[in-house]
Amino acid sequence: MQSRFARNISILAGGTAFAQLVGLISLPFLTRIYTPEDFTILATYASILALLISIVCLRFEVAIPIPEELDDAVHLLVLSIISVISITLLTWFVVSVGETWINKQTNQRLEGYLWLLPIGVFFSGLYKALQYWVIREKVFSLVAKTRMTQAIASNTTQLALGFMGVTPFGLLFGQLLNSGAGCIRLIKYFIQEYKSILSQISVAKLKSVFGRYDRFPKYSTWEALTNSAGIQVPILIIATFTIGVEAGFLILAMRLLSMPMKLISKAVGQVYLAEAAEKYHKGELESFTRKTIVMLAKVGFFPLFLVCATAPLAIPFILGDGWQRTGVLISWMVPWFFIQFIASPISMSLHITNNQIIAMLLQVTGLVIRAGSVWVAGNYFNEWVGEVYAISSFVFYLLYLIVVIFLIKKNGKYQPVIK
Repeated sequence: MQSRFARNISILAGGTAFAQLVGLISLPFLTRIYTPEDFTILATYASILALLISIVCLRFEVAIPIPEELDDAVHLLVLSIISVISITLLTWFVVSVGETWINKQTNQRLEGYLWLLPIGVFFSGLYKALQYWVIREKVFSLVAKTRMTQAIASNTTQLALGFMGVTPFGLLFGQLLNSGAGCIRLIKYFIQEYKSILSQISVAKLKSVFGRYDRFPKYSTWEALTNSAGIQVPILIIATFTIGVEAGFLILAMRLLSMPMKLISKAVGQVYLAEAAEKYHKGELESFTRKTIVMLAKVGFFPLFLVCATAPLAIPFILGDGWQRTGVLISWMVPWFFIQFIASPISMSLHITNNQIIAMLLQVTGLVIRAGSVWVAGNYFNEWVGEVYAISSFVFYLLYLIVVIFLIKKNGKYQPVIK
């Protein structure tokens, strides 16, 4: 079982490694084509898009790997896609009606680019729903291939449009492709392998499945939104209210740190979800989670320590003389990313153990801690706003990890979903 777990992680990590390598190779060129102001515009767009993507499926996608019955899972997939279409239409309506207000709130940084938001929401949401179906079926090689597609499409577009002088649009459109590319491959796979089960979909069954898994849209949606808001709202505050282009330096620091972290953490999280549901049914979730935590801590500590020590000197050399601030921010962010690296994959256990309400309350707490700290820093000691964001994020993820470990120990035994 452990060898299968490790093999699945290596497949996903391989696809992610390719994607991160493409991004890493492209970055020194991007920072010489685009300005810090362009990256600040990207930070504003990417933050709003990330907030919308976090709730685009109303969290039904997270439930797809959980049920033992295939029939329940496919109805959860349909509910996810219905949610994607609904949120996309709502986004289009808000962007159309509130364009002037949104532009004012973002200091006109997204003027002329708001039409990209509903498109990004639709394709990102569709990819997200289908990806969780593939994860349920444990076809991890297909997920890895789509990540390669996303990386190539995104970075090639950003470089090509940047060389042609189409800035900052190139950054924004590349960000859209990074979220949604790969949909066609996943749709093709689903139709080829599971076309026959589409005839079994019924409105009555959709209502039944919705009722049994309504804790996901009721509670997990808010948890996901507040989780995303805890990351994105401080960036929006910094981009909108902070003097200069701090948000541009910040988003680049986060991108550089997340590259090695995503290589393992996201792969572990998705394989953990696929395996943990099975372990939960067998009463083995606690021991399985403990082994996962130890593995993540061993893998993450020394690389991150090295990054912390070398970033202030290495980053200006790699990205160019105008990006020294990014290296400083990376050093401050390392403790945060180390704890997040451990906490994020195992956080899926809160959904498996039916603790969506606690997950939501944790994320609300994180939003208050992080956004509140950044707002105070922005108003009273503006020059330290990036450092304050890093410290507050570390405090939140440490709290999150402690609570998750406690709840798994307390509620690690299987309890059927009862409506």
